[in-house]
Amino acid sequence: MGSQEVIELKSYTVKNIRNIAIAGHTGKGKTALSEAMLYVAGVTDRLGKVADGNTIMDYDAEEKKRQCSISSAMASLEWRDTKINLLDAPGKFDFAGGMAEAMRAADCAVIVTSAGSGVDVGLEKAIKAADKRGIAKFFAITKVDSENRDFYKTFEALKAELGNKLCPVVVPYMNGPVCEAFVNLCSNKAFKYPNGRPQEIDLVSDDNITNMRAALEEAVATVDEELMEKFFEGEPLTREEIIAGLTKGVETGEIWPVYACSATKVDGCDMLLDAIVYSAPSPDQANPEIATNGDGEEIEIACKEDGPLAALCYKTVADPFVGKMSFVKVISGKITSDTPCYNARTGKSQRMGKLVAVKGIKQEDISEIATGDIGVITKLDDLATGDTICSAKDIINLEGVDFPAPSLSMAVIVKKKGEEDKVASGVRKIISEDPTVTFVSNDETKEMVISGLGEQHLEVVVSKLKSKYGVEIDLKIPKVAYRETIRKSCQVQGRHKKQSGGSGQFGDVFIRFEPHSEDHLIFETEVVGGSVPKNFFPAVEKGLQEAILKGPLAGYPMVGLKAVLYDGSYHPVDSNEMAFKTAAKIAYKNGMAQANPVILEPIGELKVYMPDANLGDIMGDITKRRGRVLGMGAADEPKMQELVAEVPMAEMGDFSTTLRSVTAGRGYFSLEFARYEDAPMNVAQKVIEEAKKDAEE
Repeated sequence: MGSQEVIELKSYTVKNIRNIAIAGHTGKGKTALSEAMLYVAGVTDRLGKVADGNTIMDYDAEEKKRQCSISSAMASLEWRDTKINLLDAPGKFDFAGGMAEAMRAADCAVIVTSAGSGVDVGLEKAIKAADKRGIAKFFAITKVDSENRDFYKTFEALKAELGNKLCPVVVPYMNGPVCEAFVNLCSNKAFKYPNGRPQEIDLVSDDNITNMRAALEEAVATVDEELMEKFFEGEPLTREEIIAGLTKGVETGEIWPVYACSATKVDGCDMLLDAIVYSAPSPDQANPEIATNGDGEEIEIACKEDGPLAALCYKTVADPFVGKMSFVKVISGKITSDTPCYNARTGKSQRMGKLVAVKGIKQEDISEIATGDIGVITKLDDLATGDTICSAKDIINLEGVDFPAPSLSMAVIVKKKGEEDKVASGVRKIISEDPTVTFVSNDETKEMVISGLGEQHLEVVVSKLKSKYGVEIDLKIPKVAYRETIRKSCQVQGRHKKQSGGSGQFGDVFIRFEPHSEDHLIFETEVVGGSVPKNFFPAVEKGLQEAILKGPLAGYPMVGLKAVLYDGSYHPVDSNEMAFKTAAKIAYKNGMAQANPVILEPIGELKVYMPDANLGDIMGDITKRRGRVLGMGAADEPKMQELVAEVPMAEMGDFSTTLRSVTAGRGYFSLEFARYEDAPMNVAQKVIEEAKKDAEE
């Protein structure tokens, strides 16, 4: 990290700890704000910039290359005798797993937007994530000193969309288009920032500031009866009363305080840090954790220093030098190097690893991870993201991390033959760090399939495989698992005769093939008179079981088939199991050609959630994909619609990309296999032609 110097942190009690997620839309200055707070607090002696690739938070090579966060990062600072753990969350939707991690470990979210921006989708998602976790929310409006940026218009636009919970606390004093100072409405004091350091100046009379102060007083008065009385009597509220009202409103969720600042110049960041210390909840003030005990019963876990040990691993990093790093938040009790490490998921104990504090890529040894604090434990191979560390005598299972499900799947093409195992090993290590990636080997299509949250997400996986694990892969659209079946019955003979010197082979069967509702083969016998001895029945069935793995049209598995062995003949010397097995396969081949075989395609049940305005476009897109809309209606979320449809799975490869584009990232979906049905003639023909082409290759 160049000349950046990391200062030593001391030990803190739970009351003096704040766990803060920095979240919001991409490009709004989240990482810049984190860097500004670290600089103001003296953690760094140089302000890191994303564009320069020298930030503490975006230290990964992929982050430097893309100039954006791709995973959550953590760094700690000290401010007014309080330890503040900053959890910088990615803003891009492809890396939403990082936001899930940050929100799970945080007790309060600072949601970042910039002056001139409206309610963008990243801000909405950050609010939803914080609400889902039930944690407090602050809002930081950055870039208020940039050209053509109007803080007050931005604030009113946000308030119109988000409601009256938004409450101004720090606002800019604007002299025309120039931001000349920042005003703390709690104290009614104004500050300039020559060289980034606060300097109090006389408060200039300004209608915007007057109105904002009145809005602040009214907001805090609504959460406290005594303050309400004082407010209605026209008495001005003191700084201490306003802070007390703010703190209470933040805790109950009735107030969402808003702070103006400039991250690039660090102006106003000191007041945001003050607010975090004074008004953000400490871990013991946050909502109690709901967990399950050893008997599977739900229990509340309060954040207590003398409580039973309960710590959650919310993030994992595979560091090439340190080894496995488990990021842990201690909910109850504390962790020292002597603490027995019992994993509630696996039921196994292992020796506690080394304890370290991290600031981005920098690490320093620590003696303990205190109650409510966040730290890292190294080399706990048994511990995975979402696991709980507790006492073997007092088993507690905390809620894990609510990761988004993968939405884009691609087949893996290994560039160098023989490196398939290396690819699989590398992907498994990536998954240990990023559970939003999945990886399966499809035995049917003979493909390795990797899934993630979007194109950029999978691009990062491909890049990491090359840079970290020395293997190169390409991605392509995965094959679809089609099926074949028959639509009419037929009766055929399968005869196998081979005579070559010595013993020969002879098997002769007559089989009736019929369509059937069951996917698996139904085998029955109607042989009379011993024309085929019973001891050869299993061989006939086995021959058919092997034969149906490849259908006659495109080589896909055959389903919905009933086979009845009704006659045949045998030779007392030359007949054997192998001969009858071969005869059964011949009968299958002869029969399928006569039984009107068809291609079946997989149909999925699709549930799409999107803003009201996008319903028509999405319905049109589903129709283009040969989908059938089954129903629609208002979703549980405000201003959102739910659409249910059935769609051919083969048409859904790029649906996630389309949905994200059409809805500006607001839409999401689920797709589950429902059944197989006849593929249209043109689709079937294409499938058959592709199968022939693959066979030739």
